[in-house]
Formats: sequence, structure tokens, C-alpha cells
Amino acid sequence: MRYICLTLQQAVNMEDSHKTPRASHRCILIVNPNGNPEVTARIQDCADRVLGPDSRALVIQPKESPYSIETPADRACAEPLVLDLLAQNHGYNAYVIACFDDIAVTPARRCMSMPVIDAVEAAILAARALVWRFSIVTTVDTMVPGIQALVDRYGASGQCTVHAAGVGVAAAAEGKPEALSRLNAAIIQAREIDGAEAIILGSGGLAGHAARLSLEHGLPVIDCIEAAIMRADSKARGALTP
Repeated sequence: MRYICLTLQQAVNMEDSHKTPRASHRCILIVNPNGNPEVTARIQDCADRVLGPDSRALVIQPKESPYSIETPADRACAEPLVLDLLAQNHGYNAYVIACFDDIAVTPARRCMSMPVIDAVEAAILAARALVWRFSIVTTVDTMVPGIQALVDRYGASGQCTVHAAGVGVAAAAEGKPEALSRLNAAIIQAREIDGAEAIILGSGGLAGHAARLSLEHGLPVIDCIEAAIMRADSKARGALTP
């Protein structure tokens, strides 16, 4: 567990609360685009676990967003709500969109003065720093085409495959036995059939499972939310350096 976390931190480094941020510590705002408070709590736990004493993070979510974002319609509903939240929360050193999608990322980068981190890009950068061939395991089949398009955009199509475990975001966040069983099966398929040397967990609902799955399957498992938070912290550190 410790080995994988340290390696992920090194990979991010290679790639470069409500208080007003000060130069003495970094403040990161993390937006969970869906309306599921359990996912928000898991992401907050993840941030509290991976950030050092000189950084802090606040995780928020839109009030009227879909409970899970699993279809283009869910995405269309969530995106303006995320942008509204960001517009109300200037003053942080970095921002994370905690969803394995590029929801609101491009417009957010146009209107925010500090770095806005995309979990897909952060996780792919972390994986490429560790291994050559890797797979993304996400939740439902409807997410696969959009994720594949992002893989292509980031130039990783020749080294990355995408699998859906067949579990909903909410079920993944709850850690139900059937959901975890399907998640394990998808990882085994990626490792044994695709030859994946590392796995990216491609959903905010899967936050917090990476260390356990890494031990069970014997290969690096990258939590996309952890990767995004650590990349945001690295970017914020650079922004505060005189």
C-alpha cells in the first residue's frame, strides 16, 4: 500500500477549508459534479489522506446535479452547475473537477485564474510515468465512448484500453459486494487479456479503493481522484513559488 502511494506521488511530481489561501499553505477546491453526498465524502477522505500538512482541500457538490453522471444527459445537466459553483469560489490555489470526464474543464480553464485539473488527464499522466501499458476500469458501459475519446485526445490510445465493470456510480461508492466483485473481474480481464501493467480507476465513485485493489491484484492501481488532487497540489505549489 505504501509503495503504490509513494510511486504515484513520484509520478505526479515528475509531471510537474473555507479560509482565503495564504502563501504559507495551499488551498484546493474540489468539485464533485454529481449530487451524491457519499461520493463527496469519499473524495474528501481521499484529499485528507493524500495532502500534506501545508495543504488543505474542500470538496463541494452542486445541489441540483444528477445523483450519478452516467449519460450525456446527466453531463449536460451537471456542467453548468459546476461552472456556477466555480464562479462563486474564486481565491483558491488550484481546482479539481472530481469526475472521470472533462465536464466543465475547458470553460473553467478560461474563466479561472488558477490551475483547473482534469482527473482523466492527471491519471493518464501518472500511469504513463509508471508503466507502458495500462487500462482504465470505469463503472458503466455508457461512459466508455467518452473516456475512449479522452484517451485518444491525450495520445494514449496505443497503450490504454477501457473497460466498464458494469456497476453504477452509487453502488461503487457504497462498496456493495456485487459491485466490488465486478470491479475485480474487470481488473483481471484488463491484466490477463489486455496485458495491463497498471489500472486506473475511472470514476469518482471508486475513490478510496486503489490501495486495497493494488495489494489484491499485485500491480499499481491509480485512483484518478488521488492523482488529480496530487497534481493540483503540485501545480499550486508552483504557483506559490516566488
